[in-house]
Amino acid sequence: MIWAFPSLSIHSLLDTVAYALPPTQFPIHCFAFISYISFCKVVASEKDAAMAMATPIMSDDRLSIAMERTGQWVFSQEIPTDVIIQVGEATFSLHKFMLVAKSNYIRKMVVESAGADLTRIDLSDIPGGPEIFEKAAKFCYGVNFEITIHNVAALRCAAEYLQMTDQYYGGNLADRTDDFLSQVALASLSGAIVVLKSCEDLLPFAEDLKIVQRCVDVASLKACNEASFPSRSPTNWWAEELTILDVAFFGRIMKAMRQRGAKSLSIASSIITYTERALRDLVRDHSAGGIKSSSMEPFEDSSRVRTYQRELLESIVTLLPNEKAAFPINFLCCLLRSAIFLKASAASKNELEKRISVILEHVTVDDLLVLSFTYDGEMLFELDSVRRIVAVFVEKEKSMAVFNGGGDFSEPCSTALQRVAKTVDAYLGEIATYADLSISKFNGIANVIPKDARKVDDDLYRAVDIYLKAHPNLDEIEREKVCSVMDPLKLSHEARLHASQNKRLPVQIVLHALYFDQLKLRSGAAADGRSSPAAAVSTRRQLQADASLVRENEELRSELLRMKMYISDMKKGGGTSSANHHQKSSGSGRRPTFFSSVTKTLGKLNPFRQGSKDTSNIEEPVEITKPRRRRFSIS
Repeated sequence: MIWAFPSLSIHSLLDTVAYALPPTQFPIHCFAFISYISFCKVVASEKDAAMAMATPIMSDDRLSIAMERTGQWVFSQEIPTDVIIQVGEATFSLHKFMLVAKSNYIRKMVVESAGADLTRIDLSDIPGGPEIFEKAAKFCYGVNFEITIHNVAALRCAAEYLQMTDQYYGGNLADRTDDFLSQVALASLSGAIVVLKSCEDLLPFAEDLKIVQRCVDVASLKACNEASFPSRSPTNWWAEELTILDVAFFGRIMKAMRQRGAKSLSIASSIITYTERALRDLVRDHSAGGIKSSSMEPFEDSSRVRTYQRELLESIVTLLPNEKAAFPINFLCCLLRSAIFLKASAASKNELEKRISVILEHVTVDDLLVLSFTYDGEMLFELDSVRRIVAVFVEKEKSMAVFNGGGDFSEPCSTALQRVAKTVDAYLGEIATYADLSISKFNGIANVIPKDARKVDDDLYRAVDIYLKAHPNLDEIEREKVCSVMDPLKLSHEARLHASQNKRLPVQIVLHALYFDQLKLRSGAAADGRSSPAAAVSTRRQLQADASLVRENEELRSELLRMKMYISDMKKGGGTSSANHHQKSSGSGRRPTFFSSVTKTLGKLNPFRQGSKDTSNIEEPVEITKPRRRRFSIS
């Protein structure tokens, strides 16, 4: 056959024979025979030309490491290459007849390009890139290489791309990789997860070939088995294995586990582990102490990282199971704090707020502080989230009370609501020291709790006192607004004693503290501060009346003091006669002043005016008016 074409070189003759016949009529052993003949002829007569062609290729600056390795086993055969495969920036100088023997894709390209005229093929879009193509080319040349769980998915996709299937050549690369997947890679949970991780860069090829679904099925099945019957310690090792996955693949495994009947606590544990690994610097309980490590510093100026973290957090929120109480409240608070910091969507924040409100009875002060402070621990977040969470919890408790009590609102508050009220009061005391906390924010959170949910207001009084101390520039009206959140009638004896000596409190609150014990004794209440609702209402009204009387007494005392000062000035100016003379000279038509009318009234009240003529020992009239009957007065 070779001598039938004397005008052709051995290399061109091989091309003509190889491309003239289809693969079904040109068995692979013919390729081996022709390769052997060409090898013998080229070694004898064209060895120098082959070596000359190898030199410039090996000196190419853009030759990749993979290409250099490929060149070693290609050029060691001392056969001139006739085609260059371009894969991205890497180039591979290979032999057509070796590639077309197992790749139907390359064979069709060669046939469609008129045979020997094709010298360059671009395969830049092959799955896996140059490294995977190198292994596929080695398979075509019969060179050994290792298939691992890290590259088996890429090799399977590349085999499909190059059409290296059993339909074209028995025992081809596609069949070899399928066998490895079934018998080795997918035989364990770790192997399935590693293969699934490698598929992240192989979409949509890996999805179309069902590699992703096979990995998800195996991983979910084995994870469910490990969750129910742990085979090694720690028992959540399988959850740690899942943390290397992309959130989309992780979500598919969680969904498959739910479909297989996995417990919500197992799924929740896996989600917590995944979140803490993926957002380790955000979803972490810093207890309002801030992140002091340098791990957060690179993120501050990277909007790209912030965008990625926000999308990741929103995806994690969508994976949370429907059971509201499946997650600990501390984790949910950390997640919500991260959502506020990353400016996540309103839907994500609302979902987290609802989940926290469901289990708010288990909240601690530290949990609420996690929600309130920025990561540096220096500033407060918007406190609307805390107020909304508490409000939703209170509404739920009220609804439950109405449902259980048949609409009777006189029932006492639940134990859970009383516990939350105590926690919120302690929380207010912690945030009251910050100067940027407005009165409206402070009162907004305090007023969400129903007043009957607090047996005593000592904790709330402490928070109010801390707020007044941290904000010394408040005027009287502003201080009264702050104090309006507490009920002075519900202070303990120690708190009333402290309030009676507290100069930061408004006068009205001090008066309540002063008169409370007397009013309680008068109303027949017990000394320990307990009283009936009717007695409490009566006491509150009496306190309001007494406060009004005290204000009137203060005004009267001020008027009397001014009158004394005026009379003293008149004495210094020449006595009452000169004053009367001055009054006459000023005109009789002028209306008498307030002070002159009071003086006349006081003169009429002189007890010695008619009973005795001796008035030498009587001092100047004192400004006395008949007071109204009052229960209390201040000297």
